[in-house]
Amino acid sequence: MKKYFITGLLIWIPLAITFMVLAWIVNTLDQILLWLPNGAQPQTVLGFNIPGIGVLMALAIVLATGLVAANVLGQKIVALWEAVLARIPVVKSIYYSVKQVSDTLFSSSGQAFRKALLVQYPRQGAWTIAFLTGKPGGDAAHHLAGDYVSVYVPTTPNPTSGFFLMMPRDDVIELDMSVDEALKYIISMGVVAPPSRRAERPALLNE
Repeated sequence: MKKYFITGLLIWIPLAITFMVLAWIVNTLDQILLWLPNGAQPQTVLGFNIPGIGVLMALAIVLATGLVAANVLGQKIVALWEAVLARIPVVKSIYYSVKQVSDTLFSSSGQAFRKALLVQYPRQGAWTIAFLTGKPGGDAAHHLAGDYVSVYVPTTPNPTSGFFLMMPRDDVIELDMSVDEALKYIISMGVVAPPSRRAERPALLNE
């Protein structure tokens, strides 16, 4: 009986958490409807509430913003908006910090979190999974002799916190696994291992 009970839990717990997260996202985005005048809200027009309309509205706003920002006029508007934010001390620090991170992570030309790596950390002989974030820059690069790469070593089971390291390229091994597979491996604390695609030892990271 205990075996069957645990098997049932393993099926229902992920489903329950998934639906709870989706419900939270839908309810949060539905709050966007409060921006509309009372007479234009779907509940007033239709006489009943339809869950999920806020999600569609949020997607439409994001898509419209992208379309506007992609042309010359939109870029000028964005530049003007950023110039206004740059004059507000506290807002400037928060906005540009978040913008730099988002540009690094989501830019199509960026290399952040595009490769899963195997590195020795926190000591020689102890290995962990890391992600390539680029190359050292600024004054730090001038003090590093040789070819170095910047890596992010996440913690488990919460990969949103971790450590930023600058390591010699020769000490970094590129793994034949996707970033999603590596994240699952980290979050599961090594329980959910991705399938091996090759039998030979991984090669050193090369560009």
